Amino acid sequence: MFKIFAHGHKNIRATHRTTFEITKSEHLTPRGDCIIGVGADKSLLDLPENLKSLLKAGHSFEVELHLPDYGISEKVVGKGDSSLTLSHPEDIVVRKSNYTCSRTLLVRANKAACNLNREMVEYLKEKNTELVFTLRPLKAAETRD
Repeated sequence: MFKIFAHGHKNIRATHRTTFEITKSEHLTPRGDCIIGVGADKSLLDLPENLKSLLKAGHSFEVELHLPDYGISEKVVGKGDSSLTLSHPEDIVVRKSNYTCSRTLLVRANKAACNLNREMVEYLKEKNTELVFTLRPLKAAETRD
């Protein structure tokens, strides 16, 4: 299990149809419609080697998005891929598609930004809303392909 802490921003819209993203950057324009958290304390470079190995082997993972101040959580399931580099110093992207680049954490996810709980998204429009992004490998029996 690996946790990343980020926070909200007034320009969060979470309307992208195929991805969602958290970033270390504090800057966000309204065009960044996939971004759900800014000011992240870690990037893909900070992932432990054991998780990187599982991701590159194509294992299934669950991401839990949790707002501790509001008691709201949402779970997203996706897969790793052998073409992942997990090397971006700022951005972490979860994708519904199979596309990979240096920013990609998971592919074939069951949700994108537009599918996330809208109450959660409204809270994420406030800068002081804390977002806890937890990445956890799933056991074979837990995968929902």
